[in-house]
Amino acid sequence: MTHSYAPEHSPPQRRWTQFIRSFRAAGWDVDVVAPVAHAPHGRRTLPRSVAGRPFLCALGEYGERIRRVPFLWHKNTRLGRLGNHLFSAACTVPAALLSRKPDVVVVTVPSLPILGAGYVVSRILKRPLVVDMRDAWPDIARDARLVQGSAKGVVERIIMAIQDRAELVVTVTHGFARTLRDRGLKNVATVSNGVDLHTLDKLPPRPMESDRLEVLYLGNHGESQRLDVPIRAAALVGQQMRLTMVGNGVQRADLMHLAEQLNAPVDFHQPVHGPEVMGFYDRTDSCIVSLRDDWKSFETTIPSKTYEVLSLGRHITGIVLGEARKILEDAESGHVVRSSPEELAEMWKSLQADRSLLQVNGAGRTWVENNADVEALAQSYIDLLAEVAGGPHR
Repeated sequence: MTHSYAPEHSPPQRRWTQFIRSFRAAGWDVDVVAPVAHAPHGRRTLPRSVAGRPFLCALGEYGERIRRVPFLWHKNTRLGRLGNHLFSAACTVPAALLSRKPDVVVVTVPSLPILGAGYVVSRILKRPLVVDMRDAWPDIARDARLVQGSAKGVVERIIMAIQDRAELVVTVTHGFARTLRDRGLKNVATVSNGVDLHTLDKLPPRPMESDRLEVLYLGNHGESQRLDVPIRAAALVGQQMRLTMVGNGVQRADLMHLAEQLNAPVDFHQPVHGPEVMGFYDRTDSCIVSLRDDWKSFETTIPSKTYEVLSLGRHITGIVLGEARKILEDAESGHVVRSSPEELAEMWKSLQADRSLLQVNGAGRTWVENNADVEALAQSYIDLLAEVAGGPHR
């Protein structure tokens, strides 16, 4: 059960398309319940034959059965997305009950309404629940002030109660797993995000001479990334660099306005996929991996793009904390700075002045081979789900 699945391109889609491929190769039957494809614009832009039809079932790329649920047309705002997620989650319950009775119910978060739907379905079907926590909830909700007043405590208690009642909670970072264990949860395991190294070749090194530093940010333009910092830094550097920002999100319009105000050397592009993504990476000197540093929950969060950039062998501009920072330092694949326009600008100036600093030594790809290869991660998930399905113990 998920709020986003293929043909959409999103973090849950990438994670679960990879895992389901392995589940199917292992001989497992998989039923997916997800909304009709409508991201990132809040409306259907693909033909119905591709996006799916409400409550009808179709086969996915690997033979999984996908049952779609309706969605609400909405603006790309926090409130618009919440209303849509609530509506689709409510529709997910009857749609899940139309599917064959499973051995295990898996629900992937951060869409909080789908978490509640997953719990309801697991209890109606009397089947074990596995909660795939891709973000640090409810900690992020607290940091982002998503819920105010007395409702805040109620929402946090509901999230924690479902986590406690699930047969298994799977986190994508070891740090958040430790946080949950410190709260008393025993039913916690970690299966991180990863990449398929067979589909990602290491890119050739960038030239040692260039008139301009090329920096790329590719991903969500939301509150979590605090992307005004690299834009302000680019304005300080000036024409010695170009910042290319590819993606969409609730902050995109404001970021474009900020770049125009500051006359910053920033180019904005709509989301791209497949070969177009590699085109951006190929002409980039350094890739930004960013999370805001004033939310404590991000000390145990790793941007999913981290593994992809490490695999490609590109230099990384890291604006991250905690576990993500440690990965970049262990992989020796870039520089990590505080979320400060001035410090970031100085670092970029030094990279352009001495482009030998951009030459990373390949340790990043080795790190991914040892820690984030998706085939090994999928096998770990298979073992966990088999154990959950095999008995009532945790």
